[in-house]
Amino acid sequence: MQRHLPTLLLWIAFGCLAFGQRPVRSDIPLDSIRLSDPAILADSATMTYYLTGTGGWMWKSKDLVSWEGPHKIVATDPDSWMGPDPMIWAAELHQYKGKYYDFATFTNRAVIIDTVAGNAIERRASHVLVSDTPDGPYVPMADSTYLPADMPTLDGTFWVDTDGTPYMVFCHEWLQNQNGTMEMIELKPDLSGTTGESTLLFRASDSPWSRQERDDGSVGPSVVTDGPWLFRTGSGRLGMMWTSWVHDIYVQGVAYSESGDLKGPWTQEPEPITPDNFGHGMLFTSFEGKDLMSVHSHRSVNGRYIRVPKLFEVDLSGDKLEVVGRYYPEKE
Repeated sequence: MQRHLPTLLLWIAFGCLAFGQRPVRSDIPLDSIRLSDPAILADSATMTYYLTGTGGWMWKSKDLVSWEGPHKIVATDPDSWMGPDPMIWAAELHQYKGKYYDFATFTNRAVIIDTVAGNAIERRASHVLVSDTPDGPYVPMADSTYLPADMPTLDGTFWVDTDGTPYMVFCHEWLQNQNGTMEMIELKPDLSGTTGESTLLFRASDSPWSRQERDDGSVGPSVVTDGPWLFRTGSGRLGMMWTSWVHDIYVQGVAYSESGDLKGPWTQEPEPITPDNFGHGMLFTSFEGKDLMSVHSHRSVNGRYIRVPKLFEVDLSGDKLEVVGRYYPEKE
């Protein structure tokens, strides 16, 4: 049974968030939204697309063309490890067994958990919140901690494996381990916490396509793992999109499970699947039945990253994910 914050405390917390609410606007084109790590839930119950990502905000659309928002949808517990004002990264919504779940990364910048190579590492972890409706508010469940407190983790995503067991797949951040990892951990049946310890799936350095210059001047694979997303192809093959770097270029690759289940082993594709400076992707099916990938474009302007949601059409009918090209939705 899920245990939420007491109702009164929940609405006090959510009401406080409303004071930081941005003005809600309508008829916003997708490419006018500035958002990292965009994830779209196509909710058949409401026939509405819900766009989330970094920042904890939500936009809504009926046609992928005109969006309405932003709405604040997260009501965290200020007395938890997250603190009163956590940073929120890479939020994605999932519908599961009649409820809606927000998988997101929260950072409490006031707490330092480690120092590696001169870098102070803040308390950061993937976590899961729940709501009865896609609009939220998304609130904490039974377990206050899903992953070890001394381990910086990010970009948790959801997957139900072949035997029906739910899992979170997440990144153990390279800032601590110096070679980012992709890992899995079993979730409780109601997703209210985790069970057991995490299992390593692969390391950043397993990628044949990523590149970075080392301190000694040599060139090797990037050490960054970012943005996992699980999918199955038309042939039933299990794949995982994830993002890293080719020097200063942000790009997305794919790995496939040789066993067909989450435990792998995982084999990396030799080349990225997106054009340069598109990444942190996820997949969804439009209400018209078209398979689409949501990513953000990635460019630096005067030292500041500008990230904008973009859509690509993909083909999942065969044995591999194929990117068809950019997708531009049209207003009916």
